[in-house]
Amino acid sequence: MIKIGVIREGKVPADSRVPLNPTQAKEVSDMGVDIVVQPSLDRCFSDQDYKDVGIRLQEDLSDRDVLIGVKEVPIDDLISGKTYFFFSHTIKEQAYNQPLLKHIVDNQIKLIDYEVIKNENGARVIAFGKFAGMVGAHNALWTYGQRTKEFDLPRMKDLFDYEEAKQIYNKTKFPNIKIVLTGTGRVAKGAAMVLDDMGIKKVSPLDYISNEFDEPVYTQLNSFYYTKRKDGKMINYAQDFYDNPNEYDSEFAHFLPMSDIMINGIYWDNEAPAFFTLDQMKSDKFGIKVISDVTCDIAPVSSIPSTIKASTIKDPIFGFDPQTGKETTPHGENVVDMMTIDNLPNELPRDASTAFGQMFIKNVLNELGNRKSELIQRATVAEYGNLGKHFEYLRDYLNGNK
Repeated sequence: MIKIGVIREGKVPADSRVPLNPTQAKEVSDMGVDIVVQPSLDRCFSDQDYKDVGIRLQEDLSDRDVLIGVKEVPIDDLISGKTYFFFSHTIKEQAYNQPLLKHIVDNQIKLIDYEVIKNENGARVIAFGKFAGMVGAHNALWTYGQRTKEFDLPRMKDLFDYEEAKQIYNKTKFPNIKIVLTGTGRVAKGAAMVLDDMGIKKVSPLDYISNEFDEPVYTQLNSFYYTKRKDGKMINYAQDFYDNPNEYDSEFAHFLPMSDIMINGIYWDNEAPAFFTLDQMKSDKFGIKVISDVTCDIAPVSSIPSTIKASTIKDPIFGFDPQTGKETTPHGENVVDMMTIDNLPNELPRDASTAFGQMFIKNVLNELGNRKSELIQRATVAEYGNLGKHFEYLRDYLNGNK
């Protein structure tokens, strides 16, 4: 019988999401899995919620085979020789987590990263992306309301769930603004769902840049609308951009003059072009007042040059002055308001955790006891004191050479 432990989130600030809600933990137990939960005061579901469905609380998880959490586990909390599931934020060679990956390798820990649990077609089977997009869209409008005082929304984190947010949207009149949303994946679909629920009309990219409207509108862009090949060739565009991002330039300038809000929901490759430059931000043709950067890659290696840091749920926005290239007080004239929270689903933790747990049970749970599982192997960043076979590209990063 496999032994699973749901770990307490140790990253600061604390994350209140869980990989399995109490009902799902009970479901896993009923399937014959020995599952315990490490006590925590920070979860959106209380310790008592787990106890009420018969799940044991256990502080010491050293007897567990598999430990599952959400965010990066602090180095001091890791148990040598164990198998962990969490979002490690190492696979794009993030400098701040290089010590984490080195400790994992040095201590014979097996790390399976949710971000790369993919099926044979390369599609992710477990993610919080939809909820990141949902909160990102909500926060974009919340930030614009704070800036202009034309309407008022509560923070998503202060609502019980998304159903309560929808009730508020039905009572809110939004001004005649134009919103550009980038991406077509889970994040962008979640953002589009919220904009639809807000009653904001979706229009085509061509109509968006060509027409004025007497109501709030948004457009959603795939790479065809915001990039172009450097050599001008027109081929299987979406796949080619995915395969050769360094062969493309940005074509986003068409959307800069008339957009009030940008919601960035793409998965960005380090070799892809940024949407715009700092020089373009200084121009009087740059009309964007609020950027909700759900992608949140930090400049200078980023799709948005003004994403100079991640903001937090406690302090969600900062101002960016294009003239100086530095942070400043938000809401000022010629200042772009930046919303760059990097754990957005934590503002909607109950909904996000429940959906995530459903995906874990459906797509991952049955693979845990299969040592030959290709799904698990493709997502194994480290094991047996070395990098996983699909992550050899991280060797220089692991050794501190990047």
